[in-house]
Amino acid sequence: MCDRPGMARIPIPIDEVLADPCGALARAREAGGFADAGGAVAVVGDDAVRELRADGWLHANHAILASMHRKFTSLTPALYDYVVAHNPPQDEILSDLATETAALGPVAMMQIAVEQGAFLTLLARLVDARRAVEIGTFTGYSAISIARGLAPAGRLLCCDVSDEWTAIARRYFARAGVAERIDLRIAPALETLATLPATPEIDLAFVDADKAGYRGYYEALLPRLRRNGVIVFDNVLWGGAVVDGADERASTVALRDLNDHVAADLRVEAVMLPIADGLTLARKR
Repeated sequence: MCDRPGMARIPIPIDEVLADPCGALARAREAGGFADAGGAVAVVGDDAVRELRADGWLHANHAILASMHRKFTSLTPALYDYVVAHNPPQDEILSDLATETAALGPVAMMQIAVEQGAFLTLLARLVDARRAVEIGTFTGYSAISIARGLAPAGRLLCCDVSDEWTAIARRYFARAGVAERIDLRIAPALETLATLPATPEIDLAFVDADKAGYRGYYEALLPRLRRNGVIVFDNVLWGGAVVDGADERASTVALRDLNDHVAADLRVEAVMLPIADGLTLARKR
């Protein structure tokens, strides 16, 4: 970065800027110069702060300085509880389902998070979903969440291979009053998808099943997805394993492959979001 005429470069450690952004900017302003925070550099004027470097930015209204590529908030348990508290609350049915699923033991980790359920309901409403597909139903939390967001007369096709876990789902579908909207098929998902029309009729798809199968599910769903329809993939961060070079498990390798493939696929517009264990949304162009 070039120095500005008549302005001094004021070096300020980035940790000081993040800890007290207003104070850091005030010191730079008083010195008649600009703050240099090691890659996050901003000129301080009387009324605003302008971006000067592609890797740094400052929100002038709130005086928050940070690296553009490192802007995130780590969730503590207290902050996570705050997030959940500011989402639509679980009703009694979903709460009971979550409790019963938790009692199953370690396998309960396959259930989606509370905020994911609320997100799926909202997303189904946003895309006005009439035809939805779920791959990986487990005990039914995500299916109920999607079904509740469907347009009137909307239908959800659920694909799973477990009679044991989906027996719980069926009970809760009935309790939630969505059983008539859900077609649950016990068979390998690719076999079920192959029976669907090849025409693009699906509005929304949610994939939360065997990770090695994600790429195949994507390729089977995409031709059947309408324009502007959305496919959602769960667990795309895989507990952070996707960036662990030493982790060569088949599931991890498959997720890396899926993530790279979707991000580069010109047939879709995709975003990866750090919700729970990571969600990727791919909109068909």
